[in-house]
Amino acid sequence: MKEEIFVYFIGTAGSGKSTLTDTFKRWTELRGVDAITVNLDPGAENLPYEPDVDIRDWISLREVMDSHGLGPNGAQIACADMLALNTSDIKKSIESFKTDYILMDTPGQLELFVFRESGKYIVKFLNPQRSITAYLLDYALAKTASGFVSQLLLSINTSFRLNQPQINILSKADLLSEEEREQVIRWSKDSDELYNVITNEEASVRREMSEGILQIIQSFGSHAMLSPTGKEDFLA
Repeated sequence: MKEEIFVYFIGTAGSGKSTLTDTFKRWTELRGVDAITVNLDPGAENLPYEPDVDIRDWISLREVMDSHGLGPNGAQIACADMLALNTSDIKKSIESFKTDYILMDTPGQLELFVFRESGKYIVKFLNPQRSITAYLLDYALAKTASGFVSQLLLSINTSFRLNQPQINILSKADLLSEEEREQVIRWSKDSDELYNVITNEEASVRREMSEGILQIIQSFGSHAMLSPTGKEDFLA
């Protein structure tokens, strides 16, 4: 009997979750590894892949907006909570496949999955013993010291909320210059260098907050480590 592994791609809007889900799926196909994709975003309009299991078969953002008289934001929250109501159907659909990896493309807005109870429920209901979270750090924010620290804080919050093994991924790393990419990777390995960069910023409340946040992050050690993506770094 196969013991499939659930990989949850999580990150802020535009961080590249769907793109990485698609890329990972194509990579598994090239290497003869069985994998399926699961879309958990009821509001997704255009996906770069054809989901094997699609939450939109049960929940439609547009229908929720029309039936409840909600705007896009309110409907997104309602849909996020409705995810838990359809977990049994999602599980049955997943179990109909005999596969090695289940690639879970989570909703575009991080808070809809991480900070609503439905996200935790889905992870626990499916297979928490065989799950891992892949947290995507947005390259545009990560290239500044303060931005990198804020991304790590969200990563730690995600780990705390979902309570699963987690890796940090520098998403779209190929859009950074070589110098910027190497700098971010150094920061992830050497918190002292990151701290020095922050303390050399112009004095401000933001700098003081960044220093305080970094001290918290340092106490978590490996939570600052990351794997770059955009070429073959993460997938090799």
